[in-house]
Amino acid sequence: MALIFKLDPTVDAGLRDGVLALWADVSNAGGAVGFVPPVTPDDIKPEWVKHLAAMTEGRTRLLVGYDEDGEVAATVFFAYNTHRLMRHWVWLYTVMVHPRHQGKGYGRDLMAAAEESARGFDGIDAIRLTCRGGTGVDRFYASCGYREVGRVPGMIRVAPGDDRDDITMLLPLN
Repeated sequence: MALIFKLDPTVDAGLRDGVLALWADVSNAGGAVGFVPPVTPDDIKPEWVKHLAAMTEGRTRLLVGYDEDGEVAATVFFAYNTHRLMRHWVWLYTVMVHPRHQGKGYGRDLMAAAEESARGFDGIDAIRLTCRGGTGVDRFYASCGYREVGRVPGMIRVAPGDDRDDITMLLPLN
């Protein structure tokens, strides 16, 4: 079955708990989404609150993919640029698919839904994202049409002695 995507869903306790659980499960499975295992939803909650504040202010938007049981199964955050010379593109952050859904094509579905959503944003010509080197996710993004436009060696410190490249990728929308 395919995911059902909602852009800017109503933020309630169910969404909050679903996103926090997803974020913790993805992190604990080794996903490069801003944390290293082990983490709990409580560890992630301060980051969720920051995203929530940005959503309330209109600086960030949330796209959620729900599975056949109505559970949060995938997310991505869009962040608008505030710099007047960069308002024509958005950042894509915290791209996640629940580990139990890996291998079902939901990652591609999420990226396609993110692209479709961004095409509907006024004045947006491109999507930009960064990813952690050494995970192979850059190849996945490339297969979704993104191209690598920059790489800074060793800028992400996962652990002492484990520095990864910070890879910037771009998807033009025109």
